[in-house]
Order: sequence, then structure tokens, then C-alpha cells
Amino acid sequence: MFVRGGRSRVGRVAGPGGLNHLSFDPASTSKSLQFACAAGPQVSESPAENGSDPGKKRKRAAVLPDGGRNLSLDSVPMGLPMSDPTAWTTAMNNLGMAPMGMTGQPLLPDFDPALGMMTGIPPINPMMPGLGIVPPPIPPDMPAVKEIIHCKSCTLFPPNPHLPPPATRERPPGCKTVFVGGLPENGTEQIIMEVFEQCGEVIAIRKSKKNFCHIRFAEEFMVDKALYLSGYRIRLGSSTDKKDTGRLHVDFAQARDDLYEWECKQRMLAREERHRRQLEEERFHPPSPPPVVHYSDHECSVIAEKLKDDTKFLEAIQTLLTWIERGEVNRRTANNFYSMIQSANSHVRRLVNEKAAHEKEMEEAKDKFKLALSGILVQFEQIVAVYHSASKQKAWDHFTKAQRKNISVWCKQAEEIRNIHNDELMGIRREEEMEMSDEEIEDPSEMKETEESALVSQVEALKEENDSLRWQLDAYRNEVELLKQEQGKASRDEDTTKEQQMKLLQQALQGMQKHLLKVQDEYKKREAELEKVKEDKLKIETLLENLKEQQSIADEEDKERDTADCQGNESSTSRVCACSQEKECPVEKTLSTSPVKSEREVLLVGIISTFLHVHPFGASIEYICSYLQRLDSKICTAEVEVLMTRLQNTFRQELSGVGASLEKRWKFCGFDGLKMT
Repeated sequence: MFVRGGRSRVGRVAGPGGLNHLSFDPASTSKSLQFACAAGPQVSESPAENGSDPGKKRKRAAVLPDGGRNLSLDSVPMGLPMSDPTAWTTAMNNLGMAPMGMTGQPLLPDFDPALGMMTGIPPINPMMPGLGIVPPPIPPDMPAVKEIIHCKSCTLFPPNPHLPPPATRERPPGCKTVFVGGLPENGTEQIIMEVFEQCGEVIAIRKSKKNFCHIRFAEEFMVDKALYLSGYRIRLGSSTDKKDTGRLHVDFAQARDDLYEWECKQRMLAREERHRRQLEEERFHPPSPPPVVHYSDHECSVIAEKLKDDTKFLEAIQTLLTWIERGEVNRRTANNFYSMIQSANSHVRRLVNEKAAHEKEMEEAKDKFKLALSGILVQFEQIVAVYHSASKQKAWDHFTKAQRKNISVWCKQAEEIRNIHNDELMGIRREEEMEMSDEEIEDPSEMKETEESALVSQVEALKEENDSLRWQLDAYRNEVELLKQEQGKASRDEDTTKEQQMKLLQQALQGMQKHLLKVQDEYKKREAELEKVKEDKLKIETLLENLKEQQSIADEEDKERDTADCQGNESSTSRVCACSQEKECPVEKTLSTSPVKSEREVLLVGIISTFLHVHPFGASIEYICSYLQRLDSKICTAEVEVLMTRLQNTFRQELSGVGASLEKRWKFCGFDGLKMT
């Protein structure tokens, strides 16, 4: 028994599974309760176990927190009649139960229900048999107090509370199996079942010969209740033999059956989650469109009428598209489909007109907005002018201080709003000016390119129109042939109508031919314009090249003038001038007679010199040309060899090797040649 807060708690016998049973029912008995004296020992009495006489009682000294025992058994019981409500309340409060009167009414209305349960029912213990619940969490600042557990054939003694809790491995997923070590040597499966069946339903026990076993429970939370017994000392009966005692070690065990069941459960939860998401997605899916009817002559006539109606055009064009994609077009239905496509084409002009009307409305709205904004700005200017005129000395002196403050604040606000609106209007005007300037300020080459692209697009459009007109002519010819065939079979009464139809078709053909001729003429004109544009482009390019050459010549003349000026400004003696003139003449001669004739050859000499400088033992002409051809594929071996033979002071050819390995190699001798020259 532990003493807390100066209040003594009556010692209770720990029943099976760590339960604290009372030896009486306070709700049904009228006997007085027996409490131990505060000065005497605290002794708990319990009925005899293991088949002993129930009338006999065994006295057991309660263990104090410091581990000592009070062996004095001379306690004076104190009688407490049931008629005293104050004493009954104190006793029930000491037992951790809700204080109830004899009539069933609560004696303390503000009693904390967490301190106890109803009358006659002990508080819930994690080891209570038959309750499939997870034990409540223990606060970190409050150590868990374990009690002695009595079973039929064994007794479990709690570990030392001052020792650290037993170590456990990481819990495997879906763990329902525990490892139990430290069993007595004489322990049997019945004893193990008797101890651990209080934690929950045991499915299987797999016992080993080395004093350990594996226990599989029905649910996962039962494993937590089994871990509560880790560290308990077990004793079989009342024997003190070493083979009848042991210290239990309970830990998580990894079993394939547990993992398989956990994976199955996870897969089931995943399936349920997928099904739930699928239902949610289906709920938000848009409704499917109505089915499209199959093609028939009647439906074709209905769709043809709908295509002519602007309000039903969208539905009809969708049906026509579906029919064409299904492959309903054949030789028999081609004319019907062509007439429907032709009626659909007639809506293009209507849509273009509607777009132009909307654009016109938008432009009108922009103009209205500009006018309204300019009017608002004029009014803002007038208001600001009023504020400024009121701020002048003549009128300002007649206002009070508060009125002056308000006028100045209003003036600032009006100026800010006016500036914002003015910036907005100026931004609109700038955008328009930029658009106009972009259209006007374009390079002539870009203008030509745009004109060329426009002409090309027009030519392509004319080609497409020409092709479509040819197809229409072919269709009309087919119709004429069909009509001719029907003329021979039809009666004489129908000849007049057919002749009229023929005349109409001939007129239509004549009109189509005239239209074709016009289109061909336009096509020729466009081609002539294209050729003119190309010629103009070539002229412009030649002019640009001439201008570039003239500019380069002018730059060279300017450089020569600069050099002449520099030479004229030099102050030197006539001898120095003569010497310089004598030196310049051979330089000019050498320049005129230099072996390098172009800038390309200069670049080749520089690259070959760098390459041979990296290869001090020389390289063959093929190796040098293979390197140069990576840079320019047009370089040939003969050109390189001629250039290198001309520069004898820069490159030297030598023979290396003996016999069959004799090879001509070129080496760089520019440093030696520089000394010699």
C-alpha cells in the first residue's frame, strides 16, 4: 500500500491479471468496513487460493516503496457503521470509487470520475481478462506501478520499479507474435497459456526446449498487453527450485504470417482507397455527350436542314464530323456529303462577319472609354484648378485653420487621382503610337520578305481554290453523265425538265470556267509580281555589297591619310628621312613580292606553324592536311605543299627513317629562319 497526499489507501489483494478485487459488495452488505490503524501495519487479506478453504484468510504485509516490510500484525480494527454518510464517503473515496449513498444518490457532486468507477466495480486494469482494449497511456512523470499477479498454477512478481524498463526491438508492421524468454525449465504450454490468455485470445504457442517460446495473438493490441509482463519473475506453485522459477522477457517477434496478413490488409485498404477516389472522380466527371445517330438518307436530309440554320449549326456540324470519321462516305453518299460540306462552308463568311462585328464593337468601346477618360481628366483639372485658386492669398486668408487643412488634403487627393488617370490615358496612347510606329518603321528587307510571304500564301490559296474548282468541275461532269444516262431511260415527258437541268448545268459550267480563267490570270499576275520582287531583292543586295566595298575603300583611304599625316608631323633630320625612305622601299618590295598572297594563306601558315611547333619531330604532309581538313574540308594537299615550299625560311622538309620506313617530314624552322633573315 502506498500513502499519497496524507491519505491512506486500503490494501487490496491483487487478483488475477493485476485486478484489485474487493472481498465484499458495498452496495449489498450492511456490515461495517474494517480499516487498518494509521499507526499499525497495513495488511491485506485475501481468500485462500489453489483450492484451499475459502473460510480461511491469509495475511500479507504490504510492500512499502523503499522495499521494506512491516511485520507487525497487531492491528486494531476500527468499526464504521453504514449509517454514517461522512464515513461512507471517506471510505469510498479511499477505495477510488464514486461515493454513492444507500439510496443511489451521489454524496459528492464534484467528485472526479477519473478517480474511480461505479460502486462495486473495480477500476479498469490493463491486465483485466475479457477486455479487448489498449492500455491507457502512462504520463511520463508518473512511473507505472506493477503488482503481484496470481494465477492457478503460478505467481508473477513485479520487477524492481527503480530498474530501467526492459529493452525491446523495433515493432514489425502488423505484429501479432511475441517472443517470451526466461521461462522456467518445468514450464508447460498450459502454464504459458494460463499466463498469457489474460492478454487476449491466443491462436498458437510454439515452445522450444531452451526455455523460450513464441505466442501468436488474434489482434495487434494484445501484443501491447503481453509486453506489460516483461520483467516479471515467475514461480510455479510455492516451489523455490531453480527449475520452477524464471524471469520473463517479452519482446516483439517477426513472423511471416503477421507480415502476410498486414500486407493483405494494406492491399485491401489501398483497394478501398482507390475505389473511393474513383467514385469521387466519377462524381466530378462531366456528363457524356448524347450519342450520335447512324447515317441514313432521312438523317442526312435532317442534318442538311440543320446546317442551314444558324442556331442548330453546332449540333449538326458535330454529327457531320462523326459520320465522316466513322467512314460513312462512299461512292453512293459522296454527293450528299459534298452538299453538307458546302453548306458548312457557307457559314465561314458569317463567322468572319461576326468576328469583324465584335472587333468593331471592341474598338468602339475603346474609343468610348478614351472619350470618357478624357472628359474625367478635364473635370479633374477643373477641380484641381479650383483648389489652387482657393489656396491663393486672397481667398486663403478668409478660411479657418480646419477648412484650410481639408482643402489641402482634398487638393492632394485630387492631384493623385488625376495623375493616375492621366498616366493611364498616356499609356493607351503610347501603345497605339508604338503599334503605328512598328507598322511604319520596318526595314525594307523585312517589308520585302513579308510581301513575299504574303504573295506566296496568296499563290497557295489560289492553287487550293483552283484544285477545289477542278474537283467541283469533275463532280458536275459526273452529274451530267448521270443525267445523260437517266435521259435515255426516262420518258419523253421528263425530257423537257432534263434539258432545263442540262442548260442550268451548262451555264454553271460556263461560270465555273470563267472563274477558273480569272483565277489563272490572277495566278500569272502574282507570279510576275513575285519575279519582280525577287529581282528587286537581288538589286538591293548588289547595291548593299557595292556600298560595303565603297565603305571599306573609304576606310582604307582614311587610314592611309592618317599614316601620311603622322609621317609629315615627324620632326627628324633629312638623313633619317632618307634612311626611312630607303627602308620603306624594300618593305614595299617585299610586300609586293611576298610568298603569302592572301589572308587565307596567312591563316594556314599560322595554323601549320602551331601544329608543327607542337610536333617537334615533324609531321608528314598527309597528317598536316588531315588536321587542316577538320577545320575546312575544301583544303587540298597540293595547295598546302606548294605554300610550305614557298616559305623555305619557315618550313623545312627532311627525310627520316631507314629503308622501307623512309618518310618525308616537314618541320617548323621559323625561329632559325628569323635569325638568318
